[in-house]
Amino acid sequence: MHQHSDSYAKFVQGDFSSWLNSFKAAGFLVEQPVAGVVQICSPSASSTRMRLLISVGVHGDETAPIAMLASLLDELSREPQLLSVDLMVALGNLSALAQNKRFIVTDLNRLFLPQHKEQSDEVQSAEHQRAEQLMQAATQFFGAHPTDHPTKWHVDLHSTIRASLYPNFAIVPGNANATLWAWLRQAGMQAVVLSPQSPSATLSAFTSNQLGAISCTVELGSIADAATQFPSTQHALAKLLRTGIVDQQHVDFAQPIFFRVVQELIKQSDAFAFTFDETIPNFTEFAPATVLANDGATTWSVGAPPEYVLFPNPNVQVGMRAGLMLVRSVPLQG
Repeated sequence: MHQHSDSYAKFVQGDFSSWLNSFKAAGFLVEQPVAGVVQICSPSASSTRMRLLISVGVHGDETAPIAMLASLLDELSREPQLLSVDLMVALGNLSALAQNKRFIVTDLNRLFLPQHKEQSDEVQSAEHQRAEQLMQAATQFFGAHPTDHPTKWHVDLHSTIRASLYPNFAIVPGNANATLWAWLRQAGMQAVVLSPQSPSATLSAFTSNQLGAISCTVELGSIADAATQFPSTQHALAKLLRTGIVDQQHVDFAQPIFFRVVQELIKQSDAFAFTFDETIPNFTEFAPATVLANDGATTWSVGAPPEYVLFPNPNVQVGMRAGLMLVRSVPLQG
């Protein structure tokens, strides 16, 4: 486990005071639209700076990325004038973070769908209400720009429940471009999962599909490796915060392996069961025609090409995703 600083302990509680005053003193407009969310923006109404949302702690047990982000913000607060983007930092599930649990009632990263607003407050968990707060904050942040539309990016930092054959990987839910591919390489991503225009209810899918941002979920190791450092990712984020641009000409990192989603395994009843040990690593390969899961009369099988499993979890609530199946995809240049 990291030897966490006092600023980290405050950060996890949504207390940004240990570094916020330095940004105010440097002339930035600092706002906290809701608990655990802060935005630090240029005072210029005509700013064309990149708008960058960095979210972390959507699951309350994913501490290593939080420590990395706290360290980044600590460093930047010592030289606040170097911040070159309009920045929003969002802590996801504050209640779960306080208890070091993945979630309290419902997985927050399955709730970022606009239709959740239609539910009455009586049936909403605290996670439903938090999802609504985060969607409103992101909508306001990405919507508050001049007509010449600065670049809008969202990086959502996570760690996986179980080990992965590629420990550091990204999921790209929709729009992307060569700049993102270059940045993901610089950030040390070993694999990239393409999930375009999926009906996914994750936070990065919301900002991509609903708000038009270039978005990605970045998975940094597993929660079992809480002491792991991510120097490439930390360096790439630090550079993005300080420059607002990505140098596509100097990418000294290996091309990640690309995959794309071909099946979402939706749990339809409590009878859902995998045919394999769900503790296997992410990206484990299955041969064509292999039966993957049974759920009453429904059987899930691998198609013609080999498929690779991602996030297998049979213990999700009925109606939610119990896993993703991927196929290899062509590398995308950047």
